[in-house]
Amino acid sequence: MKKGNFKILSGFEYWAPGWKGVFGLLLWLFVGALIGNVLVFLLGMLLGPAWAADYSTVIAYPVMFLPPMFYARSKSIKCEMKGRAPKPLNKGHFAPLGPAICALLVTLITLAAGYIADPIVTLLPPMPEFLEQALNSMVQGNVLINLLCVSIFAPFFEEWLCRGMVLRGLLHKGVKPVWAIVASAAFFALIHMNPWQAIPAFLLGCLFGYVYYKTKSLSLTMLMHCVNNTLAVVLGQIDSLKDMNTWMDVLSPELFWIVFAVCALVLILSVRAISRVNVVDTEDVSSTA
Repeated sequence: MKKGNFKILSGFEYWAPGWKGVFGLLLWLFVGALIGNVLVFLLGMLLGPAWAADYSTVIAYPVMFLPPMFYARSKSIKCEMKGRAPKPLNKGHFAPLGPAICALLVTLITLAAGYIADPIVTLLPPMPEFLEQALNSMVQGNVLINLLCVSIFAPFFEEWLCRGMVLRGLLHKGVKPVWAIVASAAFFALIHMNPWQAIPAFLLGCLFGYVYYKTKSLSLTMLMHCVNNTLAVVLGQIDSLKDMNTWMDVLSPELFWIVFAVCALVLILSVRAISRVNVVDTEDVSSTA
């Protein structure tokens, strides 16, 4: 395994899923979500509703990803036994910019894109109260648990699945990069299960996917994901910002659109800089779907 890869990711590098494999991953993810919710329900009955309210996410969330990980691992083992060449999830190609500059650029891209996507929320109908409470609990509750779930678990598991498995697999299967990126972003949006998260997730997923296509670095997309989610947790801890739905709620219209224009410029320039990274050709493979 090349330097820079996470050792835990090496267990999945012999399998590059095609469309059939992508649907298999999605199916096993839903199975995992069901198992996680049942487990939390049973633990809640044993330990009480207060425990479930505080710790349900930290239990259910990682459990949700275990079935697709077992599925992908079994597929990878079969491909390895057949003598297939490994296709690392986290190669990391940064020339000519270098890793530090790429990390800075993707951080700027994430922050700028998150702000630019903000007005989309105003076009959607009001969020149901139960969903709003659930999402608020993920950023306004116990800060350590929230950071564990939102800033560590989510970037690792979701990037492993959406970019490391889905996008990487489709690219290796010869799907055109633009469609592979869009498909992985749609997958990313779908697993969020509601339009208030799914639409911004799709837009960010396209950017995450583009960065992964250019750099083959899962580390960078995990960084982007972590920056986006950690910002939400930090804002959720600030009393004056807890109840805001968009930046329009706290900024004057003039200031909001000035910042919007600055973010748009930063986004364009940063994406153009990332476009200079030399794409490493993704060889087509014949691994099973």
